[in-house]
Amino acid sequence: MSVHFHYCRHAGATLVDEGHTRFRLWAPSCSTVALEVEGHAPAPMAARKGGWFECVYPCGAGARYRYRISPDLAVPDPASCYQPDDVHGPSEVMDPAKYDWQYPRWAGRPWHETVIYEVHVGLMGGYGGVARELPRLVALGITAIELMPLSEIPGGRNWGYDGVLPFAPESAHGHPDELKDLIDRAHGLGLMVFLDVVYNHFGPDGNYLAAYAAPFFRTDQPTPWGAAIDFRRDAVQTFFVDNALYWLMEFRFDGLRLDAVQAITERAWLVELPARIRAHVEPGRHVHLMVENENNDAGLLRAGYRAQWNDDAHNALHVLLTGEDESYYGNFVPDPASALARVLAEGFAFQGEISPVSHTPRGSPSADLAPDHFIIFLQNHDQIGNRALGERLSVLAAPQALCAAYGLVLLCPQIPLVFMGEEWGSCQPFLFFTSHTPELGQIVREGRRKEFAGFSHFASEEKRHLIPDPNAPETFAASQLRVAEREARPHAQWMAMIQGLLALRHAEIMPRLPGARAIGAQVIGARAVMARWRMGDGMVLGMALNLGSTPVERPDTLRGRCLHAVLPQGTDLFCTMLPPDSVVVCLAETADE
Repeated sequence: MSVHFHYCRHAGATLVDEGHTRFRLWAPSCSTVALEVEGHAPAPMAARKGGWFECVYPCGAGARYRYRISPDLAVPDPASCYQPDDVHGPSEVMDPAKYDWQYPRWAGRPWHETVIYEVHVGLMGGYGGVARELPRLVALGITAIELMPLSEIPGGRNWGYDGVLPFAPESAHGHPDELKDLIDRAHGLGLMVFLDVVYNHFGPDGNYLAAYAAPFFRTDQPTPWGAAIDFRRDAVQTFFVDNALYWLMEFRFDGLRLDAVQAITERAWLVELPARIRAHVEPGRHVHLMVENENNDAGLLRAGYRAQWNDDAHNALHVLLTGEDESYYGNFVPDPASALARVLAEGFAFQGEISPVSHTPRGSPSADLAPDHFIIFLQNHDQIGNRALGERLSVLAAPQALCAAYGLVLLCPQIPLVFMGEEWGSCQPFLFFTSHTPELGQIVREGRRKEFAGFSHFASEEKRHLIPDPNAPETFAASQLRVAEREARPHAQWMAMIQGLLALRHAEIMPRLPGARAIGAQVIGARAVMARWRMGDGMVLGMALNLGSTPVERPDTLRGRCLHAVLPQGTDLFCTMLPPDSVVVCLAETADE
């Protein structure tokens, strides 16, 4: 029996029957709008209350269309489901019943089982390329893949954060049904699939909204990417709620990661979104919402968002591993060990304190939240790609120290995330890349090089010219993983280590994670910390990490069965000192054992 999924959106093209389609557009800045279906005469759309225009037209799936909003401008549908000819081309009517789901009863996985693998689909060879990697990721111990944004972007080379058509999966990666097939195959292997969505801005090329829906944006609230989206308006709210439910209900994604929500001016809409989604999701189905939030707003995590990307954890660990102190790392330079200890015990390092870099308060109290409200990582697309040369930690940190840090990240009760290639210690850079027009590409290139002028290494113009041109095809090519290196001995050994740690997480951490709470953490050396958690079954998980250059005394409270250790060869597992670049992870019956 064939099973199909469809979410009925308020805007866009919706099939009425095999030969008729309803078109709806919010265009409050227009007095008239006409539908132009390729091969047919233009058809006027009826004006409705509130700035809406609509019509039912005799065409079916595969029809390509635009909206004529003025004599000299016809635009793609802002709610387009497919843009076969990129952001400036016509939109295509899609039939959601065309894809026959093989695993329609998949209900997801509980959050405590999550191990995330972040993927740029284009660098992996499109939707089909990602699908081919799924069995390997399952064997590695991954339980969820997170796809970087898929909204149609100009050209085929882009991180995805310049998307302008939020409902249209990037056509350079494949057909929308190929994306459904990727998700379906993942579910058949027991993998969740998350999607990174951008609700805080649109990209600079191909965004026509202001031409026919000027009220979509605010004139009084700028963001780093232009005018803020006006979430006070019902039509705007509905547009993005529809988008979230479209991905979750029609494409069957298991969760969404909302990008940079600090740039969404209406916090009330953010607070309401989880409940609005829950009202539509089938009973018993696991759907998880995550946020990236520079503001460290713990209130959102109490309002229904399952977790936040924990940049504080990354930044403290990065300073400990590399000694870097510029830009936002300056917030953690004074005492990175204390910052890491607070992260492990309470979630956020900044909970309202003044940022040394911005000189403004940042964050809110988070100690009451369970550790699995925080996603911990050593690398992700931002933390690698926002570097001028896109270097990974595999070329920035000492291997022994990095090994020790992975023991903490992959075994602690926060939810771990791994970036593509990280599992085998890839040395390939992940650079910032785009495929804009030559004019916009020049602006992006010059702006990016200017952005790094404040860094000591790029203070001279000569050095800044070494920063790769984001718009050059070579920059994208340089970011593509060399999968053959997985077989080379050092990389194969590294992957075996990551696989072993994730197997240990599956066996010892995941079953005990529901109900886990931090007992506390402390600094035990200049670059060393100790942390403990009471797990859901009453057992106590303890970790001691030393990333310093001298031994520190091993705390008496680190007792019980040793789950994992990174120690110099020949070191006694139960010695009283913790050597440099080491980690010990233990599981005890009680806190006093």
